[in-house]
Amino acid sequence: MTSPRWLGCSVPSRQGYYAWAGRGPSARARRDAELTEKIRAHHQASDEIYRTPRIHADLREIDGIGIGRKRVARLMRAAGLAGVSRRRGCRTTITDRKASAASDLVRRTFEADEPNRIWAADITYVPAWQGFLYLAVVLDVFSRRIVGWAMAEHLRTELVTDALAMAIHQRRPEAGVIHHSDKGGQYTSMAFGRRCAQAGVRPSTGRTGTCFDNAITESFFASLECELIDRRTFHTRSEAERAIFAYIEGFYNLRRRHSANGQLGPVEYERRQALKPVHEDDYAAA
Repeated sequence: MTSPRWLGCSVPSRQGYYAWAGRGPSARARRDAELTEKIRAHHQASDEIYRTPRIHADLREIDGIGIGRKRVARLMRAAGLAGVSRRRGCRTTITDRKASAASDLVRRTFEADEPNRIWAADITYVPAWQGFLYLAVVLDVFSRRIVGWAMAEHLRTELVTDALAMAIHQRRPEAGVIHHSDKGGQYTSMAFGRRCAQAGVRPSTGRTGTCFDNAITESFFASLECELIDRRTFHTRSEAERAIFAYIEGFYNLRRRHSANGQLGPVEYERRQALKPVHEDDYAAA
């Protein structure tokens, strides 16, 4: 007797059904389950910050797993895993119209062949129930590493001079490093100018109200905001200070992957670049 048909499809036999039901998950399904657990672990290790590109890099760099990015995206969607994604804020750039600002030495070219050639700097705010905490940073364009930072409950000039002093102490740059910022009154003040002159730092400022002229620090603040500030409620400034310190020194500089660094963290990127052999042309030019 032939099997009955419905809509042109044959109904499987009872033996065929039980054989299929007892077969268990396919090899691909088992592999997907294994990969999902690894993806979940990396996602949790990033404090649920990472999206597909950085999870993909973790699997490749840490686990040595060759896998397509689309497959990682599919498995993350199936597992309900997503990264974080930003807010608008208060004004921290207040121009002093009486001060003379330095010219723009960078002109939106945020590239450097080695460390301590171009530093970019800016200020943001962190809300807490106790009041705003202000954060000034100095970022090395070469690796995106935060090399100097300072926090205070005010926007006075010492906030940015303290961040610069930390960068100088940590990096010991040769004379001539460019310090690029906006035209905020803190960066155009006489006190900041004197500190730069003492250290052999060349000030540079972008245009007022043009975020693209300091896009690289705007990018850092966007990461800080969506990965930390927007996900936490700080009761006191001290609580916010501790969280920001942990983010910058414990996560961002050490472990956070950057597409500009080939998905390496800033510290690891600098380490690998320092290990690269000197090119033959450099010997010839010496």
